[in-house]
Amino acid sequence: MKDIKHISSLQNPLIKKALSLKEKSRERKKSGLFVLEGRKEIELAIHGNYTMDTLLFCPELISYETLETSLEIEKASLISVSPEVYGKLAYRNTTEGVIAIAQAKNHNMEGVSFQTKNPLILVAEAPEKPGNIGALLRTADAANLDAVFIANPKTDLYNPNIIRSSVGCVFSRKIFMADTATIISVLKENDIALYCAALSASKPYTEIDYKGPTAIVVGTEHSGLSDEWLSNSTQNIIIPMEGTIDSMNVSVSAAILIFEAKRQRLE
Repeated sequence: MKDIKHISSLQNPLIKKALSLKEKSRERKKSGLFVLEGRKEIELAIHGNYTMDTLLFCPELISYETLETSLEIEKASLISVSPEVYGKLAYRNTTEGVIAIAQAKNHNMEGVSFQTKNPLILVAEAPEKPGNIGALLRTADAANLDAVFIANPKTDLYNPNIIRSSVGCVFSRKIFMADTATIISVLKENDIALYCAALSASKPYTEIDYKGPTAIVVGTEHSGLSDEWLSNSTQNIIIPMEGTIDSMNVSVSAAILIFEAKRQRLE
């Protein structure tokens, strides 16, 4: 068993640092670190080759023996904390007793690669709400997409609410972030067709052949996709609406389009 330090004070410098990482995007970007909570999320992050710097656990909620058998903890500093400290750090009502401070990854376009010759990709332009981003990533994971591109990002990818709403899928997908022009250029260089969801389109999404290299592109519910995407697309497409409203949640729209592409590829 490791020699484990115990922290019971909210004024401890490490606890203050963890709280700052939890609450401030600026601090996460400056330090290259972020906070994540829960065994499942930490397991996914480890499996996704994220480096855990520190694991904070509350012995009243989870034992060292459980941590040792369920997580790869040999490389991380392990610190026990009091229930008061853990309660301050945790952002869930239902908690598992373990929080990690981990090293963020670089999501720029330098690392772009496609492991298959026929990739299926999701592109989201300027998503802002953490809940929507998390839901998009869950859909991407469910469909086992080759990559997710976030164009003109408005929100820090390691926002705790994105990690929570994605149920850790932020760690299981290849995610790249850049401006719209750069992403369009990379996709076209790789001969990937761009199918852009737009209310102004007239082509139903079911009339498209998604069996070749494909990027499905979605915008925000408020303003949709920018003209830059719409003018560079292979085809603008629409999900016909039969009710009184003219749009759906972006994650729902993306799921419909992605799983139509998956269905066709199984034929």
